[in-house]
Amino acid sequence: MTAHRTEAFPLTRMATIDVLEMGKRRHHITALIELDVSLAREKIRQHNSNGAPRISLTAWLISVVGTTLKAHETAAAFRSGKNKRIIFNDINVSLLVEKEVGGERVPFPLLIEKAQSASPAHITRLISEAKEASHSDKDLVLKRKSGRMERLYPFLPACLRRMVWRFLLSHPKFAYGKMGNVAITGIGMMGKVNGWFIPTAIHPIAFGIGSVVKKPVVKDEAIVIREMLQMTVLLDHDVIDGAQMARFVSSLAKNIENAFNL
Repeated sequence: MTAHRTEAFPLTRMATIDVLEMGKRRHHITALIELDVSLAREKIRQHNSNGAPRISLTAWLISVVGTTLKAHETAAAFRSGKNKRIIFNDINVSLLVEKEVGGERVPFPLLIEKAQSASPAHITRLISEAKEASHSDKDLVLKRKSGRMERLYPFLPACLRRMVWRFLLSHPKFAYGKMGNVAITGIGMMGKVNGWFIPTAIHPIAFGIGSVVKKPVVKDEAIVIREMLQMTVLLDHDVIDGAQMARFVSSLAKNIENAFNL
């Protein structure tokens, strides 16, 4: 008999599988961008060395995303019915954070509310607290106890679980309250990879934050070594057109490269 071992399948993976399936229905346009974060990284290093409340690159990026999206709110809008879209006043970000459950590292969503006005230090603290807080394998979202129906969810047949997601996504106000209007996955936090990854998402807009790598680039007619961040942006073409997408991505790139809010 072939040697092998059998492990318990984490219940939280059920939601991941369902999100991947439902994400296929989204009409996302994918943008692969590369951003110079040399100035931002230097300012963050200086800030953290001065004894001020620590800030992380991921937390700062979330704050910049929130601020930029507030100026381009349509990019984070939900489609409602056939001829409406709902634009929420606040930018609420769902960030995947890894925690160890039963000896295995599992990603859980952490909802960061009002990211457009939250400071990088505040977001850093929220992420740190979420990583350190105790968490049950029965809870599906960090820093929030799951209700009875949510705990029942992983045990439902796939067809019923997908019905839950279809209901959620067809009711934007309910969906926004549960998962926000922005999704961010930071693979760069887990390891350094020179390249982009393309996530699957059910949010109107989603970001895949990759690694920061040093590369030779042309700046002021000279070749210099800069710290470059690889980022993927998914934008829902149902709620925003190509020109608006380009303006948003351009504004985001400008804000990140100019170390906005640092």
